[in-house]
Amino acid sequence: MIQLAKKTMLTAVAAAMVIGGASSAYADNGNGKGKAKGHDDDKKVEVKGEVKIVIDFKDLIGGDVEWAQRYIASLAAKRVFEGYEDGSFQPRKPITRIEAITAAVRLMGLRAQAESQAEMSTKLNFKDADQIKAKYPWAVGYVAVAVENDLFLETDDAVQPEKPADRLWATMLLVKAMKLESEAKAKMNTQLTFRDAKEIPAGAVGYVAVAVEKKLIDGYEDNTFRPSKVVTRAELAALLERTGDQLPGQDQTVVTGKLTAAANGNVILVEKAGQTKAVVVDGGAFIYRSGARVALADLRAGDELRIRTHNNVAIYIEVTTPAPVQPAPNFTVIGVYNNMTLTSEGKIGTITINQTVNGNVQSTIYSVSPTVAITGTLPATNRLVELKGTNAIVTHIEVK
Repeated sequence: MIQLAKKTMLTAVAAAMVIGGASSAYADNGNGKGKAKGHDDDKKVEVKGEVKIVIDFKDLIGGDVEWAQRYIASLAAKRVFEGYEDGSFQPRKPITRIEAITAAVRLMGLRAQAESQAEMSTKLNFKDADQIKAKYPWAVGYVAVAVENDLFLETDDAVQPEKPADRLWATMLLVKAMKLESEAKAKMNTQLTFRDAKEIPAGAVGYVAVAVEKKLIDGYEDNTFRPSKVVTRAELAALLERTGDQLPGQDQTVVTGKLTAAANGNVILVEKAGQTKAVVVDGGAFIYRSGARVALADLRAGDELRIRTHNNVAIYIEVTTPAPVQPAPNFTVIGVYNNMTLTSEGKIGTITINQTVNGNVQSTIYSVSPTVAITGTLPATNRLVELKGTNAIVTHIEVK
């Protein structure tokens, strides 16, 4: 849901992560503020032919937008959506059409094509082509690729790069990016159940129907769709991430499967379809479990993972299905009472029993629950005692 009214507040703050890749291609939005890093100003840091991506979004810590961290981290990892040179992401800022088009093209895996000399040299046929070439020269190739992939309507005669993207426009853009235009056209007579369904143009009904069906977007808690509501950068991040998970074609940077065991150093083993893959995890990787950022050690065997890699190193991990909680192992042991220790509150802290194993007498110490139930009288020198407990903690002592 774009609204995400019931937001999940992450418990961790955003940390800096540096990975190899290319910088953002988002231009200044025309007001001269919040200048983005990338093609518009050509200020890149080249390191052996690569550009470093630095993720350190200071304005995603706390507040009502921290929920977007996980989406933005994943998108930045695959070079789709990044922040500004001043270290901000500006999550509440309305997304412009040129930014959304750029992100959609990148999401489709067409970034290299869009930034090729051939596409950058395209003569656009839109009425505002001269404006785009003059103000957003880096975007020419993206617009050209968007046209080639039917991301525009046949009736669009202008790109309107600085116009804020609304929910309906963004929805249609991403359904087109998913190559579901035929499916959308087949659903044009769908009866949408939103209270404001009449505000959605007849020619867009099918696109909304497909987007809802694919769980890309949903209505608000008052059952409205609000097609004209402007989409923020944080909201588009959520939309892009959901769309990317369903795009046709295999994303070679994604590894999915079940964690077979706890991490061994910075390496995890992931099993899928009977095959096990070792994945190296970057020390600054973004790892999310149950909506919160966690440490690598917090992953459990059996967790279903979605991992995004860069240069074959995991930089984003999300637990899509947590491992089922296993019932605590119960135990029962019998031995000869040896001794016990008391806590400062006068309760039993530990109890030691002797057991004969392979002809040898062994003493074993067990921790005792402060609420232990006792049948019989302790101490019970040289008496048999039966200990019952859970997770190596004795919860019942019976003197035989």
